[in-house]
Amino acid sequence: MTALQPCLQFPPELLLRAQPVRVAFFDVDGVLTDGGLYFSAEGEQLKRFHTLDGHGLKLLQQAGITPAVITGRDAPALRLRLQALGVVHARFGTEDKLPAAQAILAELGLGWEQAAAMGDDWPDLPVLRRAALACAPLAAHAEVCAVAQHITRAPAGQGAAREFCDLLLMASGQYASLLARYAI
Repeated sequence: MTALQPCLQFPPELLLRAQPVRVAFFDVDGVLTDGGLYFSAEGEQLKRFHTLDGHGLKLLQQAGITPAVITGRDAPALRLRLQALGVVHARFGTEDKLPAAQAILAELGLGWEQAAAMGDDWPDLPVLRRAALACAPLAAHAEVCAVAQHITRAPAGQGAAREFCDLLLMASGQYASLLARYAI
């Protein structure tokens, strides 16, 4: 059996920009989910997550890149999902995302030049504008797309975050070795 070769490709200038990244900030609604708000009859907020995105967050951790979540909402379903994925750096119910991101950077001893971010709407702009690499999912707001260096082909909540993770993994030089673990 021959070795499994990566088939993904990203522009070289994008990979160079992403090389120093050690932390990746993610919004939730419109990035890790499809942006829809779902409520049960009892008023409980429900979330739909894609397994591709979840596996991407796990792969980042294996590669030494810290996934961090900053979201304007809070929901038990979200906390449960992040706990299952091992995401420990998260801020909930945070409309002003910049101080939250700066606090996480301080905790990790990192600077903005080592940060990437993925968001879809105006509250994400302060973080996206400071990060070394800004990414937006397909159909993000026009102002977010204007500052993003990469706009995913996949829609939010359907693999967009995984595409961002794959980009970071390729830039780190670890994509092929992680993929090889599954080529048994």
